[in-house]
Amino acid sequence: MNETFTGRVWLLNDDIDTDIIIPTEYLALKTVQDMAPYAFSPLRPELASLIRPGDIIVAGKNFGCGSSREQAPEIIKALGIRCVIAKSFARIFFRNAINNGLLLIENADLRGAVSEGDTIQVELNRQITHQGKTYPIASLPQNLMDIIEADGLVKAMRRLNGLED
Repeated sequence: MNETFTGRVWLLNDDIDTDIIIPTEYLALKTVQDMAPYAFSPLRPELASLIRPGDIIVAGKNFGCGSSREQAPEIIKALGIRCVIAKSFARIFFRNAINNGLLLIENADLRGAVSEGDTIQVELNRQITHQGKTYPIASLPQNLMDIIEADGLVKAMRRLNGLED
């Protein structure tokens, strides 16, 4: 997958935990779409309403720490976020995000170089470009790219086993 895409940046800091991504009290709502308007509400109540499809979150270290809840990456996807770029991700969040088809990219330098509202270009498994400067990114293994491309683990396994609808 040698895809290139651009997106508008939303900046978040270090240690964005799953309770910030989706507070516990909204987990009782019926669907992920019902929960999505409350995403990031403890930190920035207006953020979910400002995000548009194709936008990109750029964050600090330890993004997705806290409790293991699949709704966190599902809600980020439901908002239309194309990918999350962070200095580092919590392990369980990383796996939940991949399993739900949410692209995550680690980069230690981008967070300090961009401003909210900037546009960046991502060339998958190669680099990020911001205002003419490039930031190399590591390639994800092909099996993880297959899951992201299929929009999640269940769909990837259905495709692999010839069970696509």
